[in-house]
Amino acid sequence: MKHYLLSVVTPSEGEPPSPEALEQIMRNVDGFHQELQQAGARVFAGGLSSPTTATVVRAKDGDTMLTDGPYIEGKEYLGGLCIIKAPDPDAALDWGRKAARAITLPIEVRPFEGEAEG
Repeated sequence: MKHYLLSVVTPSEGEPPSPEALEQIMRNVDGFHQELQQAGARVFAGGLSSPTTATVVRAKDGDTMLTDGPYIEGKEYLGGLCIIKAPDPDAALDWGRKAARAITLPIEVRPFEGEAEG
């Protein structure tokens, strides 16, 4: 089986969900993760802290330089991810649809390079 990355596309601006709505979303996400686990498709999943917590490490002249904050500013950021196993792109897209319904945010589905399908 091939591995796919399901990326949670999170808006940088706008109002976050209410506590009640967030509680329901988290229940839906837990159910989605349980379904992945039961199907043997879950490899890893997790949410990420805000981009403001990031540190960028750059190699320069044989040394490394650290910079606080996100590397680029954008209207969206990677808010979470899930790595799954799926037999083909259509199956991965089905998992992406389920994730989008659970999380209520756009989900980008991308295959890992260099892995054979099937």
